[in-house]
Amino acid sequence: MRVIFAGGGTAGHINPALAIAGYLKEKQPDTEILYVGNKGGMEERLVPQAGFEFKSVSVQGFKRKISFKSVKENIVTVKKAVKASHDAEKIIKEFKPDVCIGTGGYVSGPVMRAAAKLGIPVLIHEQNAYPGITNKMLAKKAARVMLAMPAAREKFKGDYNFVDVGNPVRSAILREDKNGARKKLGLDGRPVILSFGGSLGADKINEALADVIARSAKDGKYQHIHAYGQYGKWFPDLLKEKGADLEKAKNLDIREYINDMPVCLAAADVVVARAGAMTLSEIQVKGKPSILIPSPNVAENHQYHNAMALVNQKAALMIEEKDLTPEKLTQAIDSLAADPEKLAEYSANAKKMGISDSSERIYAVIMEVVNGK
Repeated sequence: MRVIFAGGGTAGHINPALAIAGYLKEKQPDTEILYVGNKGGMEERLVPQAGFEFKSVSVQGFKRKISFKSVKENIVTVKKAVKASHDAEKIIKEFKPDVCIGTGGYVSGPVMRAAAKLGIPVLIHEQNAYPGITNKMLAKKAARVMLAMPAAREKFKGDYNFVDVGNPVRSAILREDKNGARKKLGLDGRPVILSFGGSLGADKINEALADVIARSAKDGKYQHIHAYGQYGKWFPDLLKEKGADLEKAKNLDIREYINDMPVCLAAADVVVARAGAMTLSEIQVKGKPSILIPSPNVAENHQYHNAMALVNQKAALMIEEKDLTPEKLTQAIDSLAADPEKLAEYSANAKKMGISDSSERIYAVIMEVVNGK
């Protein structure tokens, strides 16, 4: 089998493609995979690192604000789109795929359109509750529209061939259990709070968490694992200003980055995080109650819609960043962590939303389409 993947711009589009590609190679080691991404995009680095062949086309998005500069840039965008379509068609003709899979981002547009034009079956995978512009446009050309969240259906303008498949979750996430994870981390029976704002960090989340972490340093009420991120190196100093002695407070694990997320997530009672699609998929399959603070700096505010999908099922609490204060976040953490009944309810509801066999579901869809069913 020969498969082309296209997706890029953010890790949220790239990682699902890499996860699906990896699972295909597990199931059928002789599968030939080509990843087509945007020249200069992060996929240009991540895909070869994952061991897959990579080719690029050059695309960019349209500027929506009207100005002389944006008009000039949009003319460049149109020219790039025409060339990208031509380049994508050439790549597809040379590779001769059995199926093409788009995971979102501008780059998947010309590749999937070229595939459909050449009669190659097209699949798209939408990771978020609010679908991106590219996937909305491609849906009518797709043999299947694979959804991570059922809430996305109503946002597509058309009755397409939808399949609920979830987001592929790392096998390491699925393997870890709570008791084993707590032993590895040296944790006791007190509630465990896990918090992070992404690999770069999020200033607003760090600032809001400082009070509750400093309080835990003094009263030992919670065990807290927090990653402040690459741009949050000032955070330990802020905790010291608030009276937290990080050397003496053995219930605190404050670090720049969490490189053992499967273990930390399994150990947690409550998770405080952004609402990226992949993060939420991992929270759901592990049945973790969460307090979600959607990033306001993403296309179409999709993290807000992702978070609301859990809030509506009583699987999470949400605080929008514009409303985030240390007091509100502390109150939200206490309302969950100190209420065993609510913890159990939110945990069960999150677990119901989780799809632990996403990779198998996606593989089944691919094989159906390749076999002409």
